[in-house]
Amino acid sequence: MRTSILSVGEVTVYVKRLMDRDEVLADLIVRGEISNFRRPASGHMYFSLKDDRSLLHAVCFRGHAAKLGFDPEDGMQVVAGGNITVYERQGRYQLITRFMRPDGVGALAAAFEKLKAKLEAEGLFAEDRKRPLPRFPRAIALVTSGTGAAVRDMVSILGSRYPLARIKLIPTLVQGEGSAQSIVNSLRTANGAEVDLIILGRGGGSLEDLWSFNEEAVAREVFASRVPVISAVGHETDYALTDFAADARAATPSHAAEMAVPDAEELLSSLAGLRYRASSRLRMLLRESGLRLQAARAHPLLERPRLLVDNKAQQLDDLRKSLIANARRLSRLWQARLDTIAARLAGLDPQAVLRRGYSIVRRADDDSLVTSIGAVAAGDQLAIAVTDGEIAAEVRGATAGG
Repeated sequence: MRTSILSVGEVTVYVKRLMDRDEVLADLIVRGEISNFRRPASGHMYFSLKDDRSLLHAVCFRGHAAKLGFDPEDGMQVVAGGNITVYERQGRYQLITRFMRPDGVGALAAAFEKLKAKLEAEGLFAEDRKRPLPRFPRAIALVTSGTGAAVRDMVSILGSRYPLARIKLIPTLVQGEGSAQSIVNSLRTANGAEVDLIILGRGGGSLEDLWSFNEEAVAREVFASRVPVISAVGHETDYALTDFAADARAATPSHAAEMAVPDAEELLSSLAGLRYRASSRLRMLLRESGLRLQAARAHPLLERPRLLVDNKAQQLDDLRKSLIANARRLSRLWQARLDTIAARLAGLDPQAVLRRGYSIVRRADDDSLVTSIGAVAAGDQLAIAVTDGEIAAEVRGATAGG
């Protein structure tokens, strides 16, 4: 059989088609060490994955690179997932990376602490921005896997503790490729629904299993939620970044359900206790009021109210007598003062002075008083007032007193 002669491009296209049709190469996960890492202005990531035997070229385009939740760098051990294809221009096969995470507990923990410090510095974990949970939520959204023990436990506890709350289940991928974006989308769906509270949760697992809840995009979406969020990821000793970004953290999904709603039995018991205390208090007040009424009815004044009137009438007579006596005493005091004042005024009366033989001398021309010989001269006309009239006189001379 004669072999066809193919161009380089045709060979490359043929190999690419073979790889693109291969089921294993279409969706695989690779473990290796990053080398030759670079990230140009385009935002794409170009790197290689290597082990002690081989090297695999890889690229992570900008859309997926923005969702990684950590910063890859040379020497970092990672687990990457995607598909193998051929880059025709260079005739090189490479891994088209759709997701990637640090490999190993040590690397994951380091990436966790690094991102935690970054988000904490931005204020995503600040206590003063956390909101109180509603006391009596009318509707609760469960952002979790649609199957498994976690959702069953939460639905059971919520239903038994507080059946008045409506439960809205939003099935979500909580692990594996695409789970971080699934959680983000579900949180947005929950915020668009008419709910008062969101529980974001899943059962326990390894750090690798819980890694979707440590993705930066997920933590930021929890922070941005307009509805209060309870984060319930893993078992009691597990912490995720969503625990810090949420309004409240529950040790387990079951604990989150208990935090979310009050216990109806406890409420009924409390109401019964309040009703009993109110009834007891009312009965006591009625007894006390009855005793006071009986005591009031037995009072002499209520039996013979005329006593009170007579007593007040007597007091009124006493007051009237006291007022009359005071008025008379004041009248006498005033009369004595008036007599004293009248005597003083009489002593100052000019007519009284004239009656004692004195006279008042005035100049006839200007009616001014003459109190000195210097005030007159010979020939001046005078008017001399005496008790019963005036005497006209003319100055003929004046002699100074000795």
